[in-house]
Amino acid sequence: MKKLAFALLIVTTISACKQSGKPTTEANKNFAALCEQYYEDGLKLNPINATFIGDERYNDLLPNDGSVAYIKEYGDFNKRFLDSLTKYDRESLNANDKLSYDFLKDQLDMNIEGLKYHSEYLPFNQMFALPLTIGQLGSGTGAQPFKTVKNYEDWLKRVTAFSVWADTAIGNFKKGMQKDIVLPKALVVKMVPQMQSMVVANPEQSLFYGPIKLMPKDFSPADQKRLTEAYKKTIQTVIVPTYKKLGDFLQNEYLPKARTTSGMSAMPGGAEWYAYLVRQQTTTKKTPEEIYQTGLKEVARIKAQMDSIKNLVGFKGDLKAFFEYMKTDPKFMPYKTPKEVLAAFEDIHQRMKPNLKKMFDHEPKTPFEIRQTEAFRAASASAEYNQGSADGKRPGIFYVPILDATKFNITSGMESLFLHEAIPGHHYQISLTQENTSLPKFRRFGFHNAYVEGWALYCESLGKELGLYQDPYQHMGALGDEMHRAIRLVVDVAIHTKNMSREEAIKYMMDNEAISEEGATAEIERYMGIPAQALGYKTGAMKIRELRAKYEKELGAKFKLSAFHTEVLKDGSLPLSVFEAKMDAWAATQK
Repeated sequence: MKKLAFALLIVTTISACKQSGKPTTEANKNFAALCEQYYEDGLKLNPINATFIGDERYNDLLPNDGSVAYIKEYGDFNKRFLDSLTKYDRESLNANDKLSYDFLKDQLDMNIEGLKYHSEYLPFNQMFALPLTIGQLGSGTGAQPFKTVKNYEDWLKRVTAFSVWADTAIGNFKKGMQKDIVLPKALVVKMVPQMQSMVVANPEQSLFYGPIKLMPKDFSPADQKRLTEAYKKTIQTVIVPTYKKLGDFLQNEYLPKARTTSGMSAMPGGAEWYAYLVRQQTTTKKTPEEIYQTGLKEVARIKAQMDSIKNLVGFKGDLKAFFEYMKTDPKFMPYKTPKEVLAAFEDIHQRMKPNLKKMFDHEPKTPFEIRQTEAFRAASASAEYNQGSADGKRPGIFYVPILDATKFNITSGMESLFLHEAIPGHHYQISLTQENTSLPKFRRFGFHNAYVEGWALYCESLGKELGLYQDPYQHMGALGDEMHRAIRLVVDVAIHTKNMSREEAIKYMMDNEAISEEGATAEIERYMGIPAQALGYKTGAMKIRELRAKYEKELGAKFKLSAFHTEVLKDGSLPLSVFEAKMDAWAATQK
């Protein structure tokens, strides 16, 4: 799923807390006001989040989120609301507001603890980067709207602030250099061409000229002329110089000081910082070592299943040879054009529709589209889901990077990928939550990595029930995707706490799943750049699957899968501990 910039970890927001069938008490009214204030103040701190949500009030703002002033404001914001929260007796709130209280307490505590680690010294990397997000927003086809003259003027104001943001980012990179808190060289090498690709001689060749090419025909001739000139000037005087400055700094000053090590434990305080990120990203109290041991067990379990499919299709040779066969045999690469690849994903959608209706009581109203990832970021992008807007005007989009359609391999797990990134994975979970106006806004628009990605990975396990995975190679692809998430538990922890090198991690991945060296490299570098994020998937999915199995056993004939799915999704994203307590309470009512 698409992640927003640094600020996402700050505020995944809150609003008026609706009642759930009980009389409104004074405590509930006041708590609702607190939630509303938190939501509104949070959007001002995170205007890009507001844009992705579909709230256009702050589309002209770009916060300088690495500045000393911003970080102080962010810290004060979290402390102020944590202090306000302590004034409420949790037990006096209704069941729905208790969930809001628990979510908010967890979020604020984690945000405040996170300030100890100076993440601003690593302002962006090859994947998690405002300079890339700005490219998506400014292309004219992303979350930033370009439908009215005001929309066009908002973007000019927002992107003008990018230059100041970049100066602060360079200053923070330099502070990190002084304290030996720097990115690995392998990542910086990928970042330089990303910046250089935005440096063009002719403004009309710029990605940021897209909105002018797509300008609505009903704009007056005077507005069309004025905006065209303004966009050309901004590209020449702000955008191109800013990307050039970032690229030159990374190439000439930062790269020579970047580290040759791969993991966080190589940096001062890095081991403690990583342990914090593990707790933040999994929303559990699990230690890195516990996660690592779970990963080893899961790798062994899934490997046994893969072996059985290899034997089923009659392949002679070991598992690694089978992976190589699936990666290289031309029969697994039947496509000639990107259009054919996208059509194959739509076919998956249509085939599972009848069973989908049996397993889910609700489907989203938000439109859904499958699109090819834009060329400017396709080389370093994974397939991903970009959420639609809450009002349904902007569709949820499943992006597929297709560098060469003739090399797009059907054994890569197309069916499981669609279940995860699209339907019923991210599209159902995010859209149904956003559309549920009876939820507080912080839960409508909230994001916990372990819950959101855990749900999407759990959805991959529904393939057979949805009528997919009939072809053994697609089932193998699905097991490959599950193995991929299990491997993450091993290599992410080993890189950041056990001195596993980038090269050793790439080898471990290629030894245990059917992935190209190029694919494994991009994945391992992702874990180097966004430590612990990849741990949330398996942690969350295993929890949902564990609870389903428990309730199936406890409830017997009273267990209904569609009702279970409704309960999992209806309250929005929650920390796993809060989620489990809520689910247990639901199961008790089913008896």
